[in-house]
Amino acid sequence: MTRVMTWNDLESRPPVSATHAIQWGPGATNVADLWLPEGVGPFPVVLMVHGGCWQKLIADRTLMNWAAEDLRKQGLAVWNIEYRGVDEDGGGYPGTFLDVAHAADALRDQAAQYNLDLNRVAAFGHSAGGHLALWAAARHKLPANSPMRMDNPLKLVGVVNSGGLADLKASRSVTQRECLADIFDQLVGDISSTRAEVLSDTSPAEMLPLKVRQVSVNGHEDTIAPPVLGEGYTRRAKAAGDNADVAVVLNTGHVELISPGSEAWDIEASTLRSMLSVK
Repeated sequence: MTRVMTWNDLESRPPVSATHAIQWGPGATNVADLWLPEGVGPFPVVLMVHGGCWQKLIADRTLMNWAAEDLRKQGLAVWNIEYRGVDEDGGGYPGTFLDVAHAADALRDQAAQYNLDLNRVAAFGHSAGGHLALWAAARHKLPANSPMRMDNPLKLVGVVNSGGLADLKASRSVTQRECLADIFDQLVGDISSTRAEVLSDTSPAEMLPLKVRQVSVNGHEDTIAPPVLGEGYTRRAKAAGDNADVAVVLNTGHVELISPGSEAWDIEASTLRSMLSVK
C-alpha cells in the first residue's frame, strides 16, 4: 500500500525564511513574502497562492516556504501572498478575492526596486490556492458591475494548478466536506439582482476561456483534490479553446505537490520554468 506524505513530513523540515517580508497595504493580511534569487536580474516571478480550504485556521502562506525557497534557488523570484480566509473578518465574498487581486497587482510596486520582470509572471496555486491562482488569471473577464473588477489587472503568462479546486461546482461534492461544502456560501456570496449565478465571477471553470497557459498537476492518491478534478477542469478549458494540460502523478497525495524533492514538485517547477522561459 502506498504511503503518501503527511503535513508533518513537510512541516518538520528545517525552517527557511523569505528574503523580504513586505507590507504592501494597511490591512493585517496585506503582506507578501518576496523570495529573491541570487544575482541582479531581471527576475521572472512566480505569484504563489497557498491553500488551506480558504480558511486561515488551516493554513497560511508560510506553508509554501519550502516550495518558495526551492524556486528561488532555481532562479525564480517568488511573490508569496496572504489573503483573508472565510473564517476572518471581511473574508469570503468578495474580500478573499479582493485580497488576492490587490496582492497580485501590488507586485508592480516592487518591480523597480528588486528588478522583477513583469512580462514574465506565472501563478502557482495549491489546493484552494489553485482556484485563486486561476481566478487571478481570469480577472480580466469579470463583468463591469463585479465588486472585484479592476482596470488593468496584472497579466500572467501561465498558471500551475497544483491539486487545485478550480471548478467549485465539481469540487463541492468531491473534496472533504469541511474544506468546501461547509463554507461554500461564504466563499461565493449571494445571488442578487445583478448577479444571477454565484459561480459566474468566483469559479474559473465558469469563466473560461482564460486565454493563458494552464497546467493542472494532481496526485493519484490525493483525497482532497482527486485527479478527476484536474482532468475535468482541463477538459473544460480545452473545449473552450485554452492551452491546457493535466499531469496525474502516481504514488502521490496532496502534500507531495508542494514538497521539493518529490516527482510532482519536479514536474511543477519544470513547468513554471518553461512558462517563464527559464532553462
